[in-house]
Amino acid sequence: MAFVTDKIYLSFGQNCLMNRHLPKYIRVTGIVIIVLVLLLAIGGYIAYAKREAFLQHEISKAIAKAKKDYKLDVKIGSAHFTGLSTVSFTDITVVPEQRDSLLNIKKFEIGVKLMPLLFGNIKLGKVLMDDAHLNLSSINGVKNFDFIFRKKKDSAETKTKADLSDVAYNLMNQVLYKIPDDLEIKNFLISFADDSARVKLLTQTAVISNGKLSSTIKVDDGVATWHFGGKMLPSDKKFDLSLYADGKKVEIPFVEKRYHLKVNFDTVTTRLQKVENSDGVTKIYSYWSVKNLLLNHPALSANNVVVPDGAIDANIFVGKNYLSLDSSSLIHLKKITIDPYFKYQLNPVKIYTAKINTDWTDAQDVFDAAPDGLFDSLTGIRVSGKLKYHLHLFLDSSNPDQLQFESALDKENFKIIKSGKTDLGKLNDVFVYTPYEKGKPMPSRIIGPENPYFTPLNDISPNLRYACMTSEDPSFYTNRGFVLESIRKSIATDFKQKKFKRGGSTISMQLIKNTFLSREKTLTRKVEEILIVWLIENNQIMTKDRMLEVYFNIVEWGNNVYGIGEASRYYFGKTPSELTLGESIFLASILPHPKTGLYAFQPDGTLRPSLQNYYHLIGDMMAGRGWTEADSTGYGYSDVRLKESLRQEIAPIPGSLADSLIHQNTGDDDDDFTPIVPQKISEPEKKPGLLQRLFSKKDSSKKEELLVDTAGKTKKEIRQEKRALKKLEKQRDKELHDKGLN
Repeated sequence: MAFVTDKIYLSFGQNCLMNRHLPKYIRVTGIVIIVLVLLLAIGGYIAYAKREAFLQHEISKAIAKAKKDYKLDVKIGSAHFTGLSTVSFTDITVVPEQRDSLLNIKKFEIGVKLMPLLFGNIKLGKVLMDDAHLNLSSINGVKNFDFIFRKKKDSAETKTKADLSDVAYNLMNQVLYKIPDDLEIKNFLISFADDSARVKLLTQTAVISNGKLSSTIKVDDGVATWHFGGKMLPSDKKFDLSLYADGKKVEIPFVEKRYHLKVNFDTVTTRLQKVENSDGVTKIYSYWSVKNLLLNHPALSANNVVVPDGAIDANIFVGKNYLSLDSSSLIHLKKITIDPYFKYQLNPVKIYTAKINTDWTDAQDVFDAAPDGLFDSLTGIRVSGKLKYHLHLFLDSSNPDQLQFESALDKENFKIIKSGKTDLGKLNDVFVYTPYEKGKPMPSRIIGPENPYFTPLNDISPNLRYACMTSEDPSFYTNRGFVLESIRKSIATDFKQKKFKRGGSTISMQLIKNTFLSREKTLTRKVEEILIVWLIENNQIMTKDRMLEVYFNIVEWGNNVYGIGEASRYYFGKTPSELTLGESIFLASILPHPKTGLYAFQPDGTLRPSLQNYYHLIGDMMAGRGWTEADSTGYGYSDVRLKESLRQEIAPIPGSLADSLIHQNTGDDDDDFTPIVPQKISEPEKKPGLLQRLFSKKDSSKKEELLVDTAGKTKKEIRQEKRALKKLEKQRDKELHDKGLN
């Protein structure tokens, strides 16, 4: 080494003599550069000579840290350098403490790029992996990967709100930066098992070379073969990838088993176009598209919903305290384009914002763009004109009652040329319907003069008309099928109670739900209901009087009691035109829960005292609208008497239990209105007897929860009421059995 140094300095001295005329600062600079190069060469030589010892030392530290912080037993058969910056490992195993084995790798080789390493960044240049198995399990609540969610204990750590923008940008950089430029994987098995499902994904090959990714993945021992591939340019923060299967659709069986959601598609494509951070906002510009996406879930639809061709330009913006789908994003469905905007602010309070807008669009294109199976009754509809939609929602979780909500479907020269699968004008003529309860048909009724119980609107007491409109839809004659304020309050109420408690349905919506649609409580059925109401109301397919007339003649008022003609005779032995104000308010009170109607009465036929407040509420509202005279005595509450022949059928139960049943309201979509299935006109079946109407047959396949109002009651009182109800149910079952009705 000394000889080499002497030679260097001798050569340098000769050069200095030959260039004595050079400025002094150039000579000094040259000396410094040479010294630095010399030091780097010496340091590099030492590092190269010591790298194996350094590698083993760092591996030992990493294994110890995994054991201490995450309770992982990590073992490595061998580890050594195979090149200047490439390390090869064999027989790697990772086993969480008292858990199933998590990871096994037979051979793993990794190389880093030197230039980024000089600046403190680790950029993978090449990764090779053979015969690996990642085993994820969650059996009886025990997960072998729960260490991922374990937080390190650090009492000195100061809890601060993380800047989501920085987190998102760093995460994107780290993930993309760790993807190697050259990748070769062979036989990498990923398996997952829990108490109800198993799934296996075997990557036979996966290769990244010259910016292109290709792979072959076997699903569940060869049930399907997937391919994931396309352009992969992680250093440029760009990729364009597609997932498809050989000769069939890509199916996700695990999702179906676990969440009862059936999902399959031909091809899904995703592109990352740009990632940038400026002004405290991380902006991720991406694109997603899917061909023939099929979805099926009990909460979504009773049928398969198929999106033949859908795409979204998804521009995701992440700020310091929020996530958003920016308004520059676009959703494409066939020929229509939708402008979405969604924002979720996390702190200091949670705030939800949603906006959806479209430009004026050809109306037929709008209906054609609806996914197959979404609106079954409108299949084949032909329309003309243009449509434009706008939605705005703003919800501050700290003040949900001030929720902002707007929704409008505007039309321009819109006209229905031809009805689809269902004739939207069918309710203008005589028709037959069959009520269904728990999927079972009840006796059919004719809606028309042939039915002796059918009652024209003019023959229904104004008391009843006004009482029902007051309780269900006060603006029925002036609204266009929807009351935005009611929907706004419903959303706020549902948000506060964390469940669908209030539906906000108008009389028009209730009518359409019961005459055109199935009884399934699905999202698509609700949207279809709204769309049909809009079509009927905005095209004057039915008059308001006819809608109200049909409504009163189909609505349920008790066990197998449908229509006001049956109800008025059933409860009071009167025709609908003879109903008093008090009787009308009673009938309005049971619309949300008609099967509990008889609980409102005491054995002597008078109303229970708990209904007095309801009478004052509805009566005062009617008086305020000029629909009745103000009455401080109770709007006919004291004069109501149940038909004498029914009084003996009322089983004595505790007053508090009866009150809880009377006031039980499970919400719009859980009410007791029964769907109507139009059929060819036929003679109505013989009406069931009195006891059968009073005591409907129990569905033994489903145990119903006891409806007990627990407010202000002790545990002992609650238990007593539940026992009383159980005793009542047993008594009714015995009566039904004795009379051959069960």
